[in-house]
Amino acid sequence: MEKKIYPFTAIVGQEDMKEALLLNIINPSLGGVLIRGEKGTAKSTAVRALTQLLKKYDTKVVNLPISATEDRVVGTLDIEHAIKTGEKKFEKGILYTADKNILYVDEINLLEDHIVDVLLDAAAMGVNTIEREGISYSHPSKFILVGTMNPEEGDLRPQLLDRFGLVVDICGERDVDKRVEIVTRRIEFEDNKDKFIDSWESKENDLRVKIEKARDILSDVKYSNEILQLIAKIGITLGVDGHRCDLSIIKTAITLAALEGRLSVQKNDILKAAKLAIPHRMRKTPFEDSKLSLESLEKLVESL
Repeated sequence: MEKKIYPFTAIVGQEDMKEALLLNIINPSLGGVLIRGEKGTAKSTAVRALTQLLKKYDTKVVNLPISATEDRVVGTLDIEHAIKTGEKKFEKGILYTADKNILYVDEINLLEDHIVDVLLDAAAMGVNTIEREGISYSHPSKFILVGTMNPEEGDLRPQLLDRFGLVVDICGERDVDKRVEIVTRRIEFEDNKDKFIDSWESKENDLRVKIEKARDILSDVKYSNEILQLIAKIGITLGVDGHRCDLSIIKTAITLAALEGRLSVQKNDILKAAKLAIPHRMRKTPFEDSKLSLESLEKLVESL
């Protein structure tokens, strides 16, 4: 029996998280998104809901458990079989299944660092390579990486954080009306899933059309040299290490413009992109908050 999935458009609030997820399914080259926040804030619900927006492509969510071993993740080569027959025998891993799908890692901060490295390498290269005893095997592994974590249970190393294209920090809604609406919709969904899903199908279809249009025009979106200079100045002023951040900002800004149906990047796209691409890359002391608001970015840009 097909599992009923809560509609993406029915999720109340968490606009930054929803936008970051949409940007990654429009442009998988963004490098995935890490969602940091407390439990019960619709992280898993939003990720699962993406499959309904992408059902035309038969996209699945492939879960990677935190107990997974490296062999389970990358797959294995049967060395004995290769020696005896001269043929490579590959046992598929999670990265094989994840190809052309969404790879979802809940509590990614609890994974061993070397496995996170393997995931991020495959996400960046679009290829998974296994090497054992001088024998190697490669296969496509192009996926959208979505990691979630509760910062109270520990953080990722800065070197790993930097490899994620976008990071979103979320928390429970503090607005009374929104909290009431969250509970109301959830109860309606649980009482009659089919009826609830049908009531949101029109908005789901509208969003599917918007995603398709954004994908179609993505490669046609242009930006000026002034836009690139602005990105460089923001990175220098905020003390961001390296150039990966600059690339993330311009790619995200291009995708934001496409999502809005525009063919040129505007300053506001840069502001919104920077909010998603910079905070986890800023130099900070162990007790310093890395959150960066849109308002503080606007003030910074006005001063440049």
